[in-house]
Amino acid sequence: MMMLAFLLLPAAYGFVTTPNGGQALTVRAAEMSKALPFLTKPKLLDGTMAGDVGFDPLGLSEIDDVGIDLYWMREAEIKHGRVAMLATAGILFVEIFGPLPGWPLAEGRSQMDVFWDAWDEHPNAITSAFLVIGIVEIIMGVAITQGRETGKRAPGDWGFNPIGFKVTEDMAMKEIANGRLAMWAAAGMILQGVITHKPCLENIPL
Repeated sequence: MMMLAFLLLPAAYGFVTTPNGGQALTVRAAEMSKALPFLTKPKLLDGTMAGDVGFDPLGLSEIDDVGIDLYWMREAEIKHGRVAMLATAGILFVEIFGPLPGWPLAEGRSQMDVFWDAWDEHPNAITSAFLVIGIVEIIMGVAITQGRETGKRAPGDWGFNPIGFKVTEDMAMKEIANGRLAMWAAAGMILQGVITHKPCLENIPL
């Protein structure tokens, strides 16, 4: 019953009479979230960022404390989306074509289980990878802090475009959309691997 009320609430606004007529309705509509029409639009999400449809039910965009603000959150979303796209492609690549020479085979297990074999056989490589990731994170943290203070750097802009893609609003929207989808996909792959201990492709028929 409550869900039905939520669904009907946006439509009900169209029948509310106001002293200013259409102007008041326009203002009211502009203040509502596109993603959740029954909630007001978050004040900092004005639609200028790619993928911004006013979806922030937890109010994360309004956090402004201990160095975390909308700029930082946007940077984190783009970064995690890119990492998730690489992770998803990597898991599927290894399941289809197998690992690189010298690395353990899955033999019907999930890549989450194979990770511990890789840790046992190549601990130095895994440790080095974590060390490199830590150094990169420190460098990125400095760049993000400076970019936020100067306003000369857009979140996620590292000037890395070796293929020469034309940077457009459409491309930015595609990156955000695919990054968000990849975060769900990577989380699903990891979760099913931990629970079923089977490759993600084998779980599809199940």
